[in-house]
This record gives sequence, C-alpha cells and structure tokens, in this order.
Amino acid sequence: MITLDDIEDMTDLSREEIAAVAEHEHLPEFNAAVLGDYTMHLHHGAARVQQMICDDIRAALHRDDLGHARELYAVLHHFIAKHPEAARGAE
Repeated sequence: MITLDDIEDMTDLSREEIAAVAEHEHLPEFNAAVLGDYTMHLHHGAARVQQMICDDIRAALHRDDLGHARELYAVLHHFIAKHPEAARGAE
C-alpha cells in the first residue's frame, strides 16, 4: 500500500507544502500531493503553488489565526528557497 510518505518522496514538495495545497484546494493530503506534483510540472507551476500558499496565509490572517499564518510563512520561505523560480519576477 502506498503511503503519504511514499507520495511525498516521489514529489518535489514537502509534507508541509502538500498540507498547504490540501488546505487551499480543500482536498485530502493524498490527493493534494498528486495535484501539487502535477502542478509543479506545468509551465509556471511553482509560481502557482507559491500563490496557493500565499492565499492560505491571507485566509489565516483574515481569520486572525496568526499562529497558522506564521506556520504557512515558514512553509512559503522554505518553498521559495527550494524553488526560486516560484518567486515573482523570476524568469
């Protein structure tokens, strides 16, 4: 049986990044891992995943959930470090 750890190992996304995609798309983490991996292989896919994480941060801030916004900011920081092509203006 394939586990989420196996799926994570097959993608360029961390568990936290997969969780952010799951939160954004309202999907179970297994499905979000597949969607995130697919998105990362699209043209400007990393920028799309980056936008999902940013949307999640905004949603957390609008809910006054500063703790979750901080967690997501850390996820975003790690994602940009690992995928610099996702940064705005990167071409």
